[in-house]
Amino acid sequence: MRTARVLRWSAWAPGLETPEAWRAWVRAPAPLAPVGHPEARFLPAMLRRRCSPLTRIALTAAWGCVEEGQLGQVRTVFASRHGSVNESIEMIEQVVRRERLSPTQFSHTVHNAQAALYCMAAQNRQASCSLAARDDTFACGYLEALTHLEREPECLVLYVMADVQLAPRFAALVDEPESSYAVALLLGRAGDGPALRFDLDGTQRTPTPRWPHAGEFLRWLLSDEERLSLGRFHWARC
Repeated sequence: MRTARVLRWSAWAPGLETPEAWRAWVRAPAPLAPVGHPEARFLPAMLRRRCSPLTRIALTAAWGCVEEGQLGQVRTVFASRHGSVNESIEMIEQVVRRERLSPTQFSHTVHNAQAALYCMAAQNRQASCSLAARDDTFACGYLEALTHLEREPECLVLYVMADVQLAPRFAALVDEPESSYAVALLLGRAGDGPALRFDLDGTQRTPTPRWPHAGEFLRWLLSDEERLSLGRFHWARC
C-alpha cells in the first residue's frame, strides 16, 4: 500500500474542455463522445502538425495539469491501452495495397510517441515511461507513477492516461466504453491536495464500470466517496 497526493488534475474530451465542464459531468455522468480532438495551439506549429489525435488529446491534458515553469521539471508517465493502433491499422492496410509508407506516420505509431513529443515541446529531460496493460492500464500507470515517488519522494510526477475510439476492425473485440479522452494527474508526496492510499489485492475483479477507468477515477476524486475499486486495484482517502 502506497500513498500520494493529487496536487492538480486536468482532463479533456470532446465537449468537456474545462474543469467546470468536468465537474458538471461528475454530477451527472454521461457517455463520453467517441470522436474529436483539440487544436493544441500551445504547441509549436511544426510539432503540432506531427501530432496524431491521441497525442493532441494527451498533451492538452498534460499542459492543463502543470504550471508552465514545471513542464520541463516533472517526471512523466504516459499510459494508453490502445495507443496509436488506428494509424498502425491504416499502415498495414497500405502494405496490403502495396502503397508507400510514410516514415513520419510510422514514427508516430510507437507507444512512446506522446511522451517523446511532450519531452520535445516542454524541453523535459526527466525520467519518462510509456505503458499499456489492457484493461488494467490506468491502474498500472498510476502504480508506475508511485514507483517514481518511492525512489525520489521529493519529485513530482505527471501521469497522463489517454485513448481514442478504436477502429471498427477491433472495436468489437474490446469490452469498454468507446470514447476519446485524456486525464492528467500531478502526483507528489507533499503539498496541497487529497492524499490517497493505493492497494492491490490480486484476487477478485470488480465489474467493468460504465466509463473509462480514468474517467471513473476522476469522478471519484471529485466526489465525497471514501473508496474506489477498479478491477483488482483500490484507492482510499487518507
